[in-house]
Order: sequence, then C-alpha cells, then structure tokens
Amino acid sequence: MARRREQVLEAAIGVLGSEGARRLTYQAVDAAAGVPPGTASNYFRNRTALIDGILDHLQARERHDWERFAAGAAPADAGELADAVARFLRYATGPARARTAARFALYLESMTRPELRPTLTRGREAVLDWGTEWLRRFGSPAPRRHCEVLCDYLDGVVLHQLSFPDEEFDPGPGIRGLLGGLLGRATSGQGP
Repeated sequence: MARRREQVLEAAIGVLGSEGARRLTYQAVDAAAGVPPGTASNYFRNRTALIDGILDHLQARERHDWERFAAGAAPADAGELADAVARFLRYATGPARARTAARFALYLESMTRPELRPTLTRGREAVLDWGTEWLRRFGSPAPRRHCEVLCDYLDGVVLHQLSFPDEEFDPGPGIRGLLGGLLGRATSGQGP
C-alpha cells in the first residue's frame, strides 16, 4: 500500500514538473502512474491533500538526494561545500529536473494559494538550518543571513537553468565567488 502511494506521488511530481499545476489532475496522475482510475483520489481526497503529499514527498526526496551528494567526508572548507552544492545543482537541473520544476511550480502556485506557504516554508527552513550551521563552521559573521542570500541565489540559478537550459551549465564559479564574498575570502575549489 505504501509503495502504491509513493508511485502515485512520483507520478504527480512528474505531471506537475513536466506539465505544470494546471495539468495536475487525478486522471493525469493515475495515467502517469499506470494505476487504475480513482487510485490517486483514494489516497488524496482533494487537491489540497494531493499537493500537501507532493510537498512532503518532494522535501523528503530532495533531502535524501542532498545527503547522498554530501555523503562521505564533510566539506573541509567553503570551496568543497561550493563544489558539493554545484554537483547537486547539476543533478537537480539534469536527472531530477522534473522534481525541481515541480517544486518551482508549487512556489508559483503559492502566490495565489497561501495555504501552501507553511509547508514550503518548513522545507526552506530545514535547508536554512542546515546551511547556517555550515556557514557558521566556515567563519561567517552572519551565518543565517548569509545562508538566506546563498539560497536565494541558488534558487535564481536553478530557475534560470530550468527556463533556459545550458548544456555547459557550471554553477561552481558563481557559488564559490558568492561564498567567498560572504565569508570575506577566496574559496578555492577544484570544480567538478
């Protein structure tokens, strides 16, 4: 039963990320999941429940992906952190593109549906808490504020790459430059 629910959520994310919020219907999700009609509505009684499920599932998947990218030795310096974030962004805008686009579609949907904001905010807060701790370790004089600036920058880079794909996409230099500016020093890095 849990596997079927996850299958429905993955399909919903795919629909949302590839076709947008207007195409997110029970019928489209059931078809994308390859399940009998009515399956999505059995798990999610209304659109709000479906979107809440998508948000929770997205955040869990993105956290899992980030942990996989950051696995192994913790970054020793801001340059290594920048390289890890750059690898993650290339993944998020490449193989995980539909999932990332789904998250941005929900950001846009929250403009007219404020009830989505608390869940989206929880996800952002988790990222900010994690990033603030890293920036504190690397000597940021204002780690929370610097993490907010970094996250805003990364969202812009990702949105640009989703909207105007560039095969040569390399966010590493920009991330290293921004981190260097925030930390008041150069952040070397070997790059990808």
